[in-house]
Amino acid sequence: MEQPKQINNTSERLVDDLKSRLSTQSRISIAAASFSIYAFEAMKAELEKVEEVRFIFTSPTFVADKTKKEKREFYIPKLNRERNLYGTEFEIKLRNQLSQKAIAKECAAWIRKKVKFKSNSSQEGMGGFLHLCDGEPSALPVFDMNAPSKQHVYLPFDDFSTTQLGCEKGNNVYTMVNVLPSPSAEAYLQIFNQQWENDEKFKDVTARVLEYIETVYQENAPEYIYFIALYNIFHEFLEDISEDVLPNERTGFKNSLIWNKLYNFQKDAALAIINKLEKYNGCILADSVGLGKTFTALAVIKYYENRNKSVLVLCPKKLNENWITFRSNYKNNPIAGDRLRYDILFHTDLSREHGSSNGLDLDHINWGNYDLVVIDESHNFRNGGNVDEEEDDERIGERDEERRDAVVHQRAFLRLGALVDILRWVRTVAVDAKNQKYDTAAYLKQKARALVAHKVHNETHTDTCEQRIYKVADTRTDTRDKTIPATFIQSSLYAKHPHRPHRSRCHDANQYSMEYKV
Repeated sequence: MEQPKQINNTSERLVDDLKSRLSTQSRISIAAASFSIYAFEAMKAELEKVEEVRFIFTSPTFVADKTKKEKREFYIPKLNRERNLYGTEFEIKLRNQLSQKAIAKECAAWIRKKVKFKSNSSQEGMGGFLHLCDGEPSALPVFDMNAPSKQHVYLPFDDFSTTQLGCEKGNNVYTMVNVLPSPSAEAYLQIFNQQWENDEKFKDVTARVLEYIETVYQENAPEYIYFIALYNIFHEFLEDISEDVLPNERTGFKNSLIWNKLYNFQKDAALAIINKLEKYNGCILADSVGLGKTFTALAVIKYYENRNKSVLVLCPKKLNENWITFRSNYKNNPIAGDRLRYDILFHTDLSREHGSSNGLDLDHINWGNYDLVVIDESHNFRNGGNVDEEEDDERIGERDEERRDAVVHQRAFLRLGALVDILRWVRTVAVDAKNQKYDTAAYLKQKARALVAHKVHNETHTDTCEQRIYKVADTRTDTRDKTIPATFIQSSLYAKHPHRPHRSRCHDANQYSMEYKV
């Protein structure tokens, strides 16, 4: 009677023992976590002459599953098992030989003729082993004590790879494999057959395995790499798309005037916004200046108004006329035919409980009846406090007198004009100083103080203007090339703290300055 033995995969390799037992009548049954084409390459001559090979993936592999996002840890090992088809992490040397394409083609042809794959689709654990039978096993075997066994089982057998076969070194200190003859081998074959016939837990994945292997040697178009990249970026988003959260085209919003005035990227943004509103009950549109955020928002508003939803628009006072125009029957309204009917209130109305705003009585507004709230210039809420730069000075003064002084000085500077206008004024003054042979820096200082003092004369005390607004430092003495300090165009920094010395980085005019060539 044949005795069990052990293979250490060092002085004696598993691949050599298997080769010595394989014949044209051999039938192989394998239960393992993964399959590698390089293991086929190591035994190609012997495997091509066997009668049949059955392979069971002991864990879910090559089967479709819908793993929840919060449980993605189960998804990553599945991917690794499927990728082992092209070679495990310990077969890098073999992959670097660039023979993968030829091996994959030969392996695919062998699988079509002699191999069937099934995968454990349940979460139940299953140990790995390899069963080898020389010929067709009989239903009632008769044992000859002197004859060698026709069945052998190799265990543990974790994966069908060159590492498990002993051809390559893995990360284990030792890899002992037990070889058990009959009758132990028959018991394992019986277990394998029971699972193989269980169609509920074990799914046929032969076609999927072949599909994966064929991708190695098939010819692809050059743009295929871009399709792969796009899929890996957006496949989770595509899986999450549901008809329940997609815009309902039966509302007719795509026939509206506003929709047909949008560019393609704006239409995509509007559809994405509607999808996120339906799924998350909120969304932020953060396009750059000039990309038409207002028109995109109007398309979303039209969609919900077509669904008989009540819409509220919150905007700064300075944008009130824009929003009124889009809902009014005006000649300058390009979408007057859409007959939008949304309500308009201001950011500051959120802190008010009484009075009227834009024709609406704040005492009687049913805030909870609005189905959609659109907030224009929503970044005004990020720091709290004053949300409307047009807030009158009286209300500011009621809160904080020092804050009122700072706002007055800031507004005075802003009224000087845009940066371009300031630089033009500086150039004019500098040329005048050159013609009069004055010291340019001192002359600029004098003119700037006089100009600002004139602007704020009616709003604050003139005796403190020069201290509170800004200072212009004498950085150069050469009249041909003068420096305009950064503090000149950043007066608002001084206005924030008018009663104490300025301590910002811009205080050093020699280090932080803007050069202006005369």
